Amino acid sequence: MSSCEILQKIIDESKSIVFFGGAGVSTESGIPDFRSVDGLYNQKYDYPPEEILSHHFFIENTEEFYRFYKDKMLCTDAEPNNAHLKCAELEKAGKLSAVVTQNIDGLHQRAGSKKVFELHGSVHRNYCTKCSKFFDVEYIKNSNGVPLCDKCGGIVKPDVVLYEEGLDDNTVNGALLAISNADTMIVAGTSLTVYPAAGMLRYFKGKNLILINRDATRFDTSANYVFRDKVGELLSKIKL
Repeated sequence: MSSCEILQKIIDESKSIVFFGGAGVSTESGIPDFRSVDGLYNQKYDYPPEEILSHHFFIENTEEFYRFYKDKMLCTDAEPNNAHLKCAELEKAGKLSAVVTQNIDGLHQRAGSKKVFELHGSVHRNYCTKCSKFFDVEYIKNSNGVPLCDKCGGIVKPDVVLYEEGLDDNTVNGALLAISNADTMIVAGTSLTVYPAAGMLRYFKGKNLILINRDATRFDTSANYVFRDKVGELLSKIKL
């Protein structure tokens, strides 16, 4: 059987699927990932990306943080691809109970998914660090230098989880509940090297653990099936 036929059979027989996605889910929308050969970690900047995207760097070097962030993290022209669209379709059909994503691009919601746990936050939510006023992504994109609150003048911070920051408890708890209640978990487009997100797989007690990733991961031996297909291409072939 082909990977498509195997996946089709599993989805047909599943009642509660959780889709757990990483950066590789959005690369087909033109958003670069971090750890591949052409990803952000292999490009050259004045500082390593992991340092720029840290809490202490945001506090101590806010202008440089935003120079990188606006240039490399705000891919607002990207459109949902077949992976995002199929997840929304599976949810609407009552097959998929939740999306758990490490991405901050909001493409799952753009595609129509309703129950999305964004482990690392979203570029579409931004808050004043002084008065907590909300700002959308366009406000950040169109600001000169460091975006400042138009109400109190405070620095506006993206609602994304930077290095050295913890994940949101409510988001984590919701994701873990969905994973623990799922009968099938599709893990796609992630190297499973970023913790605590990668550690969530151990909460899955269902029947089918499926990995879709172009490179090997340390969880391959724990999966029922491992597919090396492109995520969007494979999911686009699934019929409901």
